[in-house]
Formats: sequence, structure tokens, C-alpha cells
Amino acid sequence: MMIPVDGAKPCSILTRMPRPTAPAGLAPTRRSRFARGARLGVPIFLGYMPVGAAFGLAATAAGFTVAQATACSALVLAGAGQFIGLAALVSSGNLAAALIATGVVNLRYLLFSATMAPHLKGVPRWQQVALAFTLTDETFAVNIADVREGRADRFSMTGVGAVSWIGWTLGTAIGAMAGSALGDPSRWGVEFAMPAMFVALLVGQVTGRRELLAAALAAVTALALSTVLQGQWPVVVAAIVAATVMTAVTE
Repeated sequence: MMIPVDGAKPCSILTRMPRPTAPAGLAPTRRSRFARGARLGVPIFLGYMPVGAAFGLAATAAGFTVAQATACSALVLAGAGQFIGLAALVSSGNLAAALIATGVVNLRYLLFSATMAPHLKGVPRWQQVALAFTLTDETFAVNIADVREGRADRFSMTGVGAVSWIGWTLGTAIGAMAGSALGDPSRWGVEFAMPAMFVALLVGQVTGRRELLAAALAAVTALALSTVLQGQWPVVVAAIVAATVMTAVTE
């Protein structure tokens, strides 16, 4: 059926009808948004399980109990930082070295959090703290990609973080229990877990000449300092030197 509209050309009556809107009951709920984030975090969960188990094995080999190793992952959730902190404690027994090494490794989270901060305006402070606790390389990558698609919110981010935390903690608990049952885990090459993790992180971070030069400078500096410094200090100093030099050169 065609009708005139204010003297204009005839148009279909269908164009005059309002577009149907979705029922209000179908709007995403907090639970559904959390569940969507949890689904996004499943790949992280699957990746954290074996690496967390490796940390649990390494921790029990260093003298931690199952409860201590599990609590470390549950309360820290630092990934590579936990490995390097554990290595520093084992090699030198120096708590200060472990804290500094872990702090240097985790400095990147300052940049991650600064990137996420504009997208968390209006979020209650307690929930910002909870999201900061679950901030890792992997959760940041998933959440920032979701932000760019315009779908992320505090509930989906909480889902991603919760599932990731469960994977890391559960993996550590399983690895720690296996370590206490299997005895000396060095037979399984567990001591290679930390170098392997850092190699994997390095490969993922090297996207151009700048990153490759930074990695090479850090490696050369660490090897040179290992002749005069003990424990993890060569790695700590090399990381600071490489970051400082590359920042100064590229500015």
C-alpha cells in the first residue's frame, strides 16, 4: 500500500512504522556479562594450568609446602615474577634480591594499568583493586581487545580475571601435590620452566628491531655482569640498563 506523506512522493506504509525494539528483559545482566568474560578467559585458564603446575613443582623442590606454594600463587598471581622471585630466593637466599627482581619484572604492569584506567572510569574503587590484582599479560591482552570491540565492562573483565586466577592457583596446587608425591622434580626438567617461560615471552614481545636490540643488550649485559655479580643481580641490573638505554635512544 502506498500513501503520500506531506506532499512528498508516495512511500511504503512500512517505512512509517517504528522499528521493533528488544524486550527489556533481554538486556545483558551482570551475570551474563560475567559469564561472557569467563568464556573469554578459558584459553588463559588452559594455558595457566601447566605453567602453574610447573611453579608448584619448582616451589616444592625449593622447600615450600603444598599449602605455601598454593598460597603464593593465590595471593600473588605474578606469573613470571613468581618464578624469578623463587629463583632469587633459592640461589642467594636474599629476600631483598627477590623483591627487587620481582619488582623489575612486573614494572610492565604500570603501563598495562595506565592503558586500562581510562576504560574504568566510574567503576567502584574496590572493584578497580580487584581488577588490578588479576591484571596479567594475558588478561590485559584479552580485555583490551574486548575494549576495542566496545564490549568490555567491569563484569566481563572480572570474569576473565576470575577464571585466570582459578587456572593459575589450581595448576600450582596440582603441581605442588605432584611434586611432593614424585620426589625430586629435577628429574622432569622442571628447572627449565622459568627459562622456557621467559623465552616464550621474549618471542611474543619481539615485533621489530627495537625489541630485538633491547633483548640483545640485556643478554650481553647480563652475561658480562655474571662474572662480577652473583645470584639474580646480573639479570636485574641488565634489565634496568637495557630499558634505560633503549628509552633514551628511541626518544
